[in-house]
Amino acid sequence: VLKNRLKVARAEKGLSQGDLAQLVGVSRQTIMQLERNRYNPSMMLAYGIAKVFDVTIEDLFDFSEVQ
Repeated sequence: VLKNRLKVARAEKGLSQGDLAQLVGVSRQTIMQLERNRYNPSMMLAYGIAKVFDVTIEDLFDFSEVQ
């Protein structure tokens, strides 16, 4: 499972889980699972989230733990 800094980035931008979910077209539960590192996003979802924060996917998700 990818580690991520989604919760920190979301807090810095002042977005709730529901706000972010609506912006990228998923449920709040999906964002919650991502933040808890219980779910790996699809590439399209990772790209959409990165676009919301105007960063690269690598800025949000740590691929060094993937084997």
